[in-house]
Amino acid sequence: MSISGLYLFSQARISSIDLDSVTCYNILILIEVITLKLLTKEIEKKLPALQATEGQYYEAVAQVKFFTPDANWTWYGVEYDPDEKLFYGLVDGFEKELGYFSLTELLKVRGALGLPIERDMYFDPQPLKNFM
Repeated sequence: MSISGLYLFSQARISSIDLDSVTCYNILILIEVITLKLLTKEIEKKLPALQATEGQYYEAVAQVKFFTPDANWTWYGVEYDPDEKLFYGLVDGFEKELGYFSLTELLKVRGALGLPIERDMYFDPQPLKNFM
């Protein structure tokens, strides 16, 4: 059975990969490459552990911003658990709410035109109250 349609998106090019020709090890490396582009080690180091900002609510500082370029959704990461690949922060979609979201899920989500989620490379950390 041929599985195709896994795409690596970069800012400059799109590459299609036929999964019949790669091993599970290669797939894990590809997933890691995609993950590194969405969340750099530098940003990961800035993100406090889950529950580190408990009680701060909208005073907590977002360290990273993800968005869909072809839909009206934005995720602001305040805390992060690298083992679980789980963020806590503000999700701005149909409504704004504080909660948890997964890096793995962000990698899978596509907007209305099929574009993947991107990281705002020019985002400066700021309190969540600025996005309310």
